[in-house]
Amino acid sequence: MSRKSRSGRHTIEGSPLAQSVMRHLAISLATAAVLATIFTAWTPAGLSPSELAGQLAAALEGSPTEEASFYFPSTGSIDPSELTIGVVVGHSGPHPDTGYVDPGTQCSDGLTELMINQAVGDLVKSMLEAAGLKVDLLEEWDDRLAGYRVVALVSIHADSCLPSGEYATGYKVAAAVETKVQDKAQRLVACMVDRYGRATDLRYHQYSITLDMTEYHTFREIHPQTPAVIIETGFMYLDREFLTKHRDAVARGITDGILCYVNNEPADLDWED
Repeated sequence: MSRKSRSGRHTIEGSPLAQSVMRHLAISLATAAVLATIFTAWTPAGLSPSELAGQLAAALEGSPTEEASFYFPSTGSIDPSELTIGVVVGHSGPHPDTGYVDPGTQCSDGLTELMINQAVGDLVKSMLEAAGLKVDLLEEWDDRLAGYRVVALVSIHADSCLPSGEYATGYKVAAAVETKVQDKAQRLVACMVDRYGRATDLRYHQYSITLDMTEYHTFREIHPQTPAVIIETGFMYLDREFLTKHRDAVARGITDGILCYVNNEPADLDWED
């Protein structure tokens, strides 16, 4: 029932129409608040803003999408145990065709790249698990790499043990040249470059990245939606002491890079070659 206001105009306060309008307005405001909370809270690093928007729209419409593999717990954050990280120990395990284990770069006294990679990989796994993440420790030619899909994958390697001048010191990080998740892969690179440099104080060799890195075979084996990088942790000649006696710092740099990516933390790329 309508009634007149002081101005003499009819109002519809208390009518079914008014109640309906107010109810829809309240629902709209509540939905906006929820969406604002989601977007300002932690967003999975493996998801771009456009993908997130698409999945939220699909969720509101009640239609699932192929990419909808994440959830927002009632706490407003994502349970770290739902995030799986792949860590490849470079040169570990036998080649599927020959059965031979290639230890990688080898020094004259018997120190091999595989020895360094394995020790660092084990530490990275422990550190990531301590942070609450699930970790798959993988061999170079691991069968699980075929179509492997996780939040992020990092393959650990070390550089040459041959004397090659005073500049043969430092680290390199690279993603595939061709990847369907270029933005995510480059963000993972940025996080690894920044955090590894901070943890180790080694030089970043931005301009000496090779095709062996950007065309690394694992990049072609994993699922196209898996962001992945390969890292050369240092040169086994000039950086030998650091790689063998300070493996905790090496592992910490890799771990921090992964956590930077997972937690959507800022990364500083101002590292000189």
